[in-house]
Parts: sequence; C-alpha cells; structure tokens
Amino acid sequence: MKTVKEKLRFLKNSVESCKSIHKHFRGQHKHCLKGLITNISDPVITKINPYDKSYISGSWGKQAQMDSEWDKETYWVQVLVSSHIYGNTFRLYQTYKDFMHSANHREAMFASSTTVSTSIEGPSAVLYGEGLYYHCYRSADICHYDLQTNDVKRALVWASTTSFRIVTMIAVRIVMWTLRLMRLMADGLWALYATVGNHGNMVVSKLFWDNSSMTINVSQTWETRLFKKAASNAFMVCGVLYATRYVDDYKEEVFYAFDTATGKEDNSLSLPLEKVAKGVASLSYNPINREIYMYNDGYLLAYQAYF
Repeated sequence: MKTVKEKLRFLKNSVESCKSIHKHFRGQHKHCLKGLITNISDPVITKINPYDKSYISGSWGKQAQMDSEWDKETYWVQVLVSSHIYGNTFRLYQTYKDFMHSANHREAMFASSTTVSTSIEGPSAVLYGEGLYYHCYRSADICHYDLQTNDVKRALVWASTTSFRIVTMIAVRIVMWTLRLMRLMADGLWALYATVGNHGNMVVSKLFWDNSSMTINVSQTWETRLFKKAASNAFMVCGVLYATRYVDDYKEEVFYAFDTATGKEDNSLSLPLEKVAKGVASLSYNPINREIYMYNDGYLLAYQAYF
C-alpha cells in the first residue's frame, strides 16, 4: 500500500507540474547569467579522491564565496571514512596544481572522532568563506567550522516535528543521498531536504551566517512538488534548484528545475551528466567558475555549466 501511495503522489506531482520558467529569466544576483542551464560538458576534471578509492561517499569543491577574503583558489575534499556515513576531517589545497597532485595539503579536524556531536553525517559539506558547513552528527543541526579559530558552532534549522533524521544508506554500491543537503551559490548557502509536512517532497531553505550572533539562520523557505525519491541528487544555481535522476551506471540526468524567485518549475529538462561509476554521493555548483562538482564512488568529477 505504501508503494502504491508513493507512485500516486509522484504521478499527481508530475501532472500538476508544467514547464513554466521563462527561458529569459535571470537570477537576482549580479553574477547570474540569463536563463536555465542549457548544456553540461563532459568531465573537465576526473581524479581519485586523495584518501583512497575505497571511500565512496563524500563531497568536494572549490571556494565559492564571491567576495571572500579567504583564498578563492582553495580546493577542498571531505570524505566519509566511517561506514561511508560519518567523518571528522577534510583537506584543503591552496592551488589547482596541488589539488590535482594531492600535494601540500592542510588537514583540518573539526571533530575529535567520527562519533561525537560535531562530526559530520552524510555527504553534506560545503566550504563558504572561512567556514565549512555540514550536517551535525545524528541531529537536526547544521555545524559551522571556522577555519581561522577551529571553533565549531551548531544551529537548529529543521524542527524535529516536520522532518526526519538523515540516514545515508549504502546498498549495492549505490549512495542514497541525504535528506538534508547544503548547497552553495553566489549569494549564499542553501539547505535542500524533504519533510513529512510536505509529503516527502523537496523543500528549499535559504540560510545565512550572522556574524554578530555567530549563528546560522533561515531567511526563507520554499516547498516544491518534486518528490524526493524521484531524484538521485540536487544542487542550487542562482536561486534555482536543479534535480538529477539515475539513468545508468555511467550517466545521470538533470531533469527538473525550481525557481525560488517565482515559485515556478520546469520538469522537461534533459541534461546528461557523464560519470565513471554508479553512485553519486553529492553535487554542488561553483558560481565563480560555473563548474559543477560530483563525488562519484570515490572519484572527483567536475563539469562546465553553460547557460
């Protein structure tokens, strides 16, 4: 009965959805280009993560805050070393050359072990400015690790009555992405998750870091009609949620977009993402170089997005 209800909900969402995002729309931030993504390149970076290929879940990318005083050339890699779910360290590389050669890195430890309150759960990390943001261990909180002070701050973003705890499952080498994700774009930090209150459909929340109170706050939330189980992963670009689905072991497809500025959606997209292995742990977008980053069963892949 549960499976039938899920199928009916998915069909209902599909019927209600329609192509309604105007092709000439432009994101509100000055760095946003006109329109939705129209094409995605083949991988421009393909390398094994610097820890070990056996670590099939994690996240990676490049410094993405447009006006950051922190080095904009910094690359980072965070792998989940315990059960492919938990972790407590990440690596920083100051140059592209160092990143590609896995050399001259800084090892940052944000928790004393993988099972304490400040460790990471799920492939949820993002580097934004001078902080690493991630989902705190077995909680409904977001953690913020300060690169300068090594302090970790926690903030409750999701009420326990409206959402359910992240469980990142590994089954037959398929990485089931977390219910709550953090994604970057030019004007800030975003959380993507599914709630019981929204019938298992995707929810998008805009977050901001308050320097005065040293806390993470939610500025606005949007409910979509995209059933989370219909998507394999998701990322944000200029206020637009893009969702992907599994095609085969060597390809994902961007098939859905939701514009937070208008509340309109487009479920007619068909943008392929080539990959080298089956499981996709995380996806993120960098507004500085317009690249998409994928953590793919231990491989680090990057793609160029075109608008």
